[in-house]
Amino acid sequence: MSDSPRHIPVLLDEVVAALAPSPGELMVDATFGAGGYTRALLARGARVLAFDRDPDAIRAGRIDAPAALMLVEAAFSTLAEVTAEVAAAPVAGVAMDIGVSSMQLDQAERGFSFAGDGPLDMRMSRDGPSAADFVNAADEAAIADVIFRYGEEPKSRRIARAIVAARPLARTGELAAVVRRALGWRPHEPKDPATRTFQAIRIHVNRELDELADGLLAAERVLAPGGRLAVVTFHSLEDRVVKRFLRERSGATPGGSRHLPQARAAAAPSFESVGRAIRPGAAELARNPRARSATLRTARRTAAPAWTIIAAAGRSAAEELRA
Repeated sequence: MSDSPRHIPVLLDEVVAALAPSPGELMVDATFGAGGYTRALLARGARVLAFDRDPDAIRAGRIDAPAALMLVEAAFSTLAEVTAEVAAAPVAGVAMDIGVSSMQLDQAERGFSFAGDGPLDMRMSRDGPSAADFVNAADEAAIADVIFRYGEEPKSRRIARAIVAARPLARTGELAAVVRRALGWRPHEPKDPATRTFQAIRIHVNRELDELADGLLAAERVLAPGGRLAVVTFHSLEDRVVKRFLRERSGATPGGSRHLPQARAAAAPSFESVGRAIRPGAAELARNPRARSATLRTARRTAAPAWTIIAAAGRSAAEELRA
């Protein structure tokens, strides 16, 4: 595993402290990236099963990979199935660092950012429909819905109308320019309005909230009693999914009422929350400005069985978390 000077793992000390790895324990790094968390866990004697759906990350990680590391090119939503196949020991900890990595953002050819012009791609796994496929084929209402829901952009309809009028779009620079014109942005203004649209389309293309919800359910299934979960999120949509999952699974969800009937049969808490949400301190923000929106939530697995996935109003457990 070679070090990556372009990527600084966020809240590294806090994540490792929450996972408390011991020599020989099996840890899962659900979002390998440049291997920052994995490297720290290995240094403490743990064995690591690491996932990433980006083939570039897996390829780089396999260079000089130690015997204690097993790398899997797969989305972390498959965590439970893969772990059952390859792990002979109980899982003592799961780490998740949600969202796009610095390496992906910094490579213009991946199309995640408008900081440098590149193909309008945004695919973490490099397969399936790209961002260009979406903006050039979806109807105006669908584009507006994605931008509003995943970008929390109040002017999503105006942006969607401008995108449809400007099609076809093939480059990140083209899309950013369309959004800026639609919103009347001026270069001296502090925040580029294209940021929310790019976030929204990226989340949609990669099904990021679906992956997160499914990954949390998978972590619940694989963690041994006493196992630790540490999840770092970078915006409110992600954090809302994690917060809701941990509140529900720790038994802190309020009972039903006539306005909001209880969706599930009562079950013993499968997690207990450990402390409050943690955010980066001043020293880390000075070292890594991209950490400014990070939030870490941690929990410990109880001995209770994983909750049965019970359909509620026709929705799965993962769909409930995303709602």
